[in-house]
Amino acid sequence: MSLISPGLALSAVLATAYGAVFHLWRGGGYGMLLRYLVAAWGGFALGQLVGWLGGWAFLMVGQVHVLEGTLGSGVVLMIAYWLTVSPSGPTRSSR
Repeated sequence: MSLISPGLALSAVLATAYGAVFHLWRGGGYGMLLRYLVAAWGGFALGQLVGWLGGWAFLMVGQVHVLEGTLGSGVVLMIAYWLTVSPSGPTRSSR
């Protein structure tokens, strides 16, 4: 008897990989890694939900909507990055 469904295991592995690769690309400490992992998991779940509600069957592996989950992860990861980045514009110097 399996403790976890294969679809849930595949979703968790893919979302974790997306969050880890995003962290390698953008950098940061352990806090940022945790933030990116949570964002990737949430985004993948959101993409799964959108694919299921929309009835779409693009690039599915079993019951996992890989394309929609990947797009959801990507969008949520970019939003998480955007929310945590400090503005890098020029600073005003007082004279």
